[in-house]
Formats: sequence, structure tokens, C-alpha cells
Amino acid sequence: MALEGMDGRVAIVTGAGRGLGRAEALELAGQGARVVVNDYGRTLHGDAEGNNADKVVEEIKAAGGEAVANYADVADWNEAQALVQQAIDTYGQLDILVNNAGFLRDRMLFNMSEEEFDAVIRVHLKGHFCMTRHAAGYWRERGKAEGSVYGRVVNTSSEAGIGGSAGQPNYAAAKGGIIQLTLSTANALSRYGVTANAICPRALTRMTEELQGFDAEDDGFEVFAPENVSPLVAYLASPQAAQVSGQVFVVYGRMITALAAPTADRRFDVADKWTPENVADALVPFYEKRTPITDGFGARIPG
Repeated sequence: MALEGMDGRVAIVTGAGRGLGRAEALELAGQGARVVVNDYGRTLHGDAEGNNADKVVEEIKAAGGEAVANYADVADWNEAQALVQQAIDTYGQLDILVNNAGFLRDRMLFNMSEEEFDAVIRVHLKGHFCMTRHAAGYWRERGKAEGSVYGRVVNTSSEAGIGGSAGQPNYAAAKGGIIQLTLSTANALSRYGVTANAICPRALTRMTEELQGFDAEDDGFEVFAPENVSPLVAYLASPQAAQVSGQVFVVYGRMITALAAPTADRRFDVADKWTPENVADALVPFYEKRTPITDGFGARIPG
């Protein structure tokens, strides 16, 4: 059953040539949206390959939907702007932006090169920014003229951006930044009727295919299939989610978890003023039971 109000909407899905992006593009098209399918045509490690955007467009059209392909580098300011304009020129508007494009350069912090850090920050974080910036400019201009518009941003973060992945300092930093970009976007664009939310998906894609623990359950259910993530994306892109903004969701399998905002753990006060000595007096007893800290939220290093 299709969600109400999705028929005829216009969506951009970046990194949609395969994996999560492909599943999201197909889902949105199945809901009646017209989709600009973006894929840069690169391997997981950044090498050129045949572009898969055309294949996804063919799938959508074969199912009776509308779609066009785009091959932009979303982290390039001008190409991102042209991608947003392509949606507007082709279909007359832009309603939904799903930011998904990314790749990996995994390495421990003490082994990571400057290039490996910069490349991942660029594609994930700057790519999300460039696309959102140009979409936001379009919605703001329309909002100033019309009072309110229909706009939905769905960003792709990761649990690595919450807990910090030891072997992915670049990826964790980018995904943490995407969460804050999402919250800033939600706050800045709410006056125009635009929502922004982030998902932290677990899915078996080319970025995770070498990891362990992605077997199907006994009943054959594929827990980490990208298709288990796309329904949440479709909902967040829909009119039914008009009151949902600035939220972060972990999603995989049969589970969706809405995360709470960070909360204060314990407050410490001093009668006069802080000194290094009384700071130690206050904090040493508190952290003795938690030492050593590994993720900033009270988790301990095993052993």
C-alpha cells in the first residue's frame, strides 16, 4: 500500500546505483515519486567503474515509474548544484533529498594517512552538505514566496558516528558530523516546512560485505537486507512524517530505534571556584568505577 501524498513527488537519491541507495530509490518510485538516481560510478575504493544509475532507472521504468540518471560527484559544489537543478528542470520541483553516497578508507588512527581522512570526510560529510545546501537554497526561496513548502531531507549516518569505530576514525568523524548537520538543517528550515532526519542503518552492501555476522535467520529472513531500511526512508519522505524532524534512527531487520538526544549524566558544583585539585576530588571518585573510558558514554574497554 502506497503512502498518502507521495504520488508525483520529486526525489533525489545520491549513491543510488546499488545497495541502500538503490533500495531507497526503488521504494520511493514504488510510492509514486519521480526519482533522480545519482551514482558517481566509482568502486568502493574510488576507482572508475561502469555506472549503475542507468540500471536502476531501467528498473524503475520497467515497474511503471519515472526516473532519470545523474552521475555527479555530490561533494563537488557545482556538480551538486547542477544535480538539484536537474530535478527541478526535469520535473518542475524538488520535494525529497536522500543523501546516501559514500565510500570507505578504513584504517586505524595511527596508520591513517591525510588523504584517507580527507577523502572520506569529503565524500560523506561535504557531500551531504553540498547537496543539502543547494536544496535548502531552493526551498528557502520558494518558502519566502509561498510561505511554506514541502521538503524532506533524509541523511545517512551510522552507529560509528555515535560510538566511535576504532578502525574508522575518518568515517566515524564524518558520520558524527552528518548527525549535527541534520540537526542544524532541521532547525534552520523548520520555518519553511522542511524536515530533516538521519538514519543509522545496518545493511549488507558492498561497504559491509566483508564483515561477519550477516547470515540470514532460520526462517530465511535477511536481517541486513537494504530493503529493510528503505520503508523508514519512504515514511520520513512522506507527508505522514511532517511532525518528525531533527531525529536519528537506528534501523535494520525488523527493528527501528529512535534515539534520544544526549542527556546530562551528573552535575558537579563547587562552593567557591574550581581548582585542579578540587576538580580531581570531584571527578576521580566518579570515574573510578568507569575507568578506562572508551566511548565517552561510560563504556569500558573489555578485560
